[in-house]
Amino acid sequence: MPREELTRREREKLSHRKEILDAALHLFSEHGFYNVSMQQVSDRAEFSIGTLYNFFDNKEHLYKTLLDELAGKFQHAVTSAIDAGSDETEMLRNYVTAKAAIFCENTEVVQLYFQETNGASFNFKAGLDAEIRVRHAKFNERLAKVFADGIKKKRFNNIADPYFLAIAVDSFTNAILLGCLEDPEIRFYPQDPDVLLNIFFKGLLVS
Repeated sequence: MPREELTRREREKLSHRKEILDAALHLFSEHGFYNVSMQQVSDRAEFSIGTLYNFFDNKEHLYKTLLDELAGKFQHAVTSAIDAGSDETEMLRNYVTAKAAIFCENTEVVQLYFQETNGASFNFKAGLDAEIRVRHAKFNERLAKVFADGIKKKRFNNIADPYFLAIAVDSFTNAILLGCLEDPEIRFYPQDPDVLLNIFFKGLLVS
């Protein structure tokens, strides 16, 4: 239903849900899953605990919903950036640039997303994060196609399996972002995508 057709009650419900998810994002990204309670989320969102349970069955349901929505937004942004490229080299540049923009605008989102996709410090109930990992794997397959097409068109050297190249670029850029998160006053994510991509485009060895 278009937003203009929503009733006032429906608009309020959507607004309340967003406020709860925003509060949960802040707490989970700062303290981790185990160290946050539903009561803490309700206090930060300034809703009663009963209101939270009107939207989410438990903390796991709240966390999973948050991750699913964040992953969808994040991966839509980077996939759209790739698809906007006119050739494989530009696609990779767009991907790295999009990551930089998302990082600068959504530090809490990036931190929580990487905790899940990299498995950093999280290993709770089996299957809770399965969907986000499947979605991330599908994105890596899209990135692998960029390398495969570039190799086929002779733009890239055939030095490795395209999927391994996709994982390498994804993991490498994630590591740079995490380093920036750990010490943002000293380390900055490069605005020029070639600063990072030249490690792949040119390599380290002097020919």
